[in-house]
Order: sequence, then C-alpha cells, then structure tokens
Amino acid sequence: MAFDLPELPYGRGDLAPHVSEETLNFHYGKHHNAYVTNLNKLIDGTDMATMALEDIIKAAATDPAKAGLFNNAAQVWNHTFYWHSMKPGGGGKPTGKIADLIDRDFGSYDDFATQFKAAGGTQFGSGWAWLVLKDGKLAITKTPNAETPITEAGVTPLLTMDVWEHAYYLDYQNSRPNYMTAFLDQLVNWDFANQNLSDAG
Repeated sequence: MAFDLPELPYGRGDLAPHVSEETLNFHYGKHHNAYVTNLNKLIDGTDMATMALEDIIKAAATDPAKAGLFNNAAQVWNHTFYWHSMKPGGGGKPTGKIADLIDRDFGSYDDFATQFKAAGGTQFGSGWAWLVLKDGKLAITKTPNAETPITEAGVTPLLTMDVWEHAYYLDYQNSRPNYMTAFLDQLVNWDFANQNLSDAG
C-alpha cells in the first residue's frame, strides 16, 4: 500500500501573500513530496507496507535503526497536519470551544499568542510549534526536526506551525518572527483546531 501525496485543502496560490505560491511549490511540491517518495521506498517489501501512517511512526519512533523511516513518515504526517492548520482568510482570535479553553488555560488569546510564538522562535534550527491537548488542558510544545506529539501517550495535536526555514524563507527571508505573526494573524485555521478538539472527545 503505497502512500500518495495528500491533496492540499486549498489551491497553491490561495494563502498568498502571506505564504506565496512559490513557497507552496517548493514546500509542498518538492519537500513534502520527497518525504512521501522516500517513505514508500523504505516500506516497500517490509511488514510496514500495509500499516497505517500513524502506526508506522509510532513503531519506528522506538527503534533507533529505523530513524530514517521515522523521519520521513513523521514529516509526511506533520506536513499534512500543517497544511490543514492554515486556511485562506484565516487567522485572528478563535471562536468556539478552543477560544474558551485558550482563555481558561493561557489567561487570554494574547498570552497564548505570545507563548506560541515564543515556542516557535526558540526552537533552535528546524522544527515545529504545536498547540496540543494534554490531560484535559491545552498546552504549547515544540519539537525538533521530524519529532511529533503523536508519539506521546495522552497528547492530541490541535494545530501546528512549521518553523523549518523552507516554510518561510522565500517569503520572509530570515525573519521567522514576521512569518509567525502572519501565521497567527492571517492564516491559522481555528475550525481545524476545534474539529480536532471535538474528535478528542
């Protein structure tokens, strides 16, 4: 069962000018696609060839000999989740249950935004900033490289922001802070976060 590059939930130019079509052509069309291609090569002919993506990630995460497999499988999952964490015309303060929980667990949306950008800004090198549900409460976390919260028991990712340089360099050069501000103010998909919260029960 080979994996396919998942369809984007919008057109490649639909996030412009905050994330350009050129960035999507490289980030989605080249980087994400390469992870899918590499994953298929690594599982071909193995007992993982028929496994679900999340099961491959969890199995490979505990085996140092499968580091390459983990990196590619986790990056396929992380990127798919990231595309859905944004939408055209997104951004700004949330509504619904996620808004109530942000106020409860962070004090205010502004405090959440400050902490979320701090997580992304202090992730040295490449990685991800996440809003997750853990033990019934919202939490902000960050992971390096391909690491992902789905390997942690009792943690449900709600949305993520990619802070690898290829996520923003064509549009923002070395200004990760400007990209993070645009992500929260113009792109973040709170409907997706609310759906993930609902699915978590």
